[in-house]
Amino acid sequence: MAEERPTVAVIGGDTLVAREIRELLAEGARAPRVQLISAAADGSALLSEQEEEAIVMAPLAAENLEGSRVAFLAGSAASSRRTLKMNPSGGPALIDLSGALEDQPQARLRAPSAEASRPAPSPVQVIAHPAAIAITKLLATLARRAKIRRAIVHVFEPASERGQRGLDELQQQTVAVLSFQKLKRDVFDAQLGFNMLARYGEEAEEALEWIEQRLERHLASLVAGYPDVPMPSIRLIQAPVFHGHSFSVWVEFEENPGVEEIARALSEAGFDVRAEEPPNNVGMAGQSGLSVGSIAEDHNYPRACWLWMVADNIRLAAENAVAVAREWL
Repeated sequence: MAEERPTVAVIGGDTLVAREIRELLAEGARAPRVQLISAAADGSALLSEQEEEAIVMAPLAAENLEGSRVAFLAGSAASSRRTLKMNPSGGPALIDLSGALEDQPQARLRAPSAEASRPAPSPVQVIAHPAAIAITKLLATLARRAKIRRAIVHVFEPASERGQRGLDELQQQTVAVLSFQKLKRDVFDAQLGFNMLARYGEEAEEALEWIEQRLERHLASLVAGYPDVPMPSIRLIQAPVFHGHSFSVWVEFEENPGVEEIARALSEAGFDVRAEEPPNNVGMAGQSGLSVGSIAEDHNYPRACWLWMVADNIRLAAENAVAVAREWL
């Protein structure tokens, strides 16, 4: 008799990251059953469409969580907090991709692809910011080849980190700028179309500096597992791109191993190293892993090198969330 497939719940079943989670869960011989749950505050069941595919989502209620081994919190911060409050005794482990539960005493920050060791089991698992995961994996790999003195990282944030509403606002602004129309500013409260932002407007839903602080917290927690990796200095910049993180990374070594040795170390660690044409966020859309290129020595600091790295932010977060879920499945 075939073993019954486990059930997982996805709160915010129509979000960008939920779509990636569904695709990843479908891979393999024993794919779990997926219960899609709406993140709507009114608790109603919803019918949504994704790429011409109609999906039905159950309302967010305790009875719809029962029977699931894990629940992915892929919706809003508010829906994550509601899920925690209503999760029944013996209910599913919560895998939070919204970051709303990181202040809970039982929360554990997770990034299986970058963490030095698995933390103790806990019913609340918070997935680290995807940029923190990418930076940690890069620096940990380099530190195994040569001692790092310091590092500086500029992180270029895509609109997709603000969800579908962020994508829609960037699209509307791009069209509006070209046609001299009024700009929609609900998410960023500033012109992002054809622009770079060091900060959002004062009326933005979430300040960019708050996001930067969360990224720093997650990065500090992850690199703490690697004694040879110093905490890098980072700057988060909102870029006018739809998908994919880009990173400009400066690393100073005690003794510079050189461009070829750095490229070899990264390639052996599973990075997609581009020797000729540097990677870009458009080319990485929908792709797994981290891609690095444009590795060059700093002409002013012989012990330092520059690197360019890109990653699909949504895919990276979803892959780490699914890896955590498989610990329960």
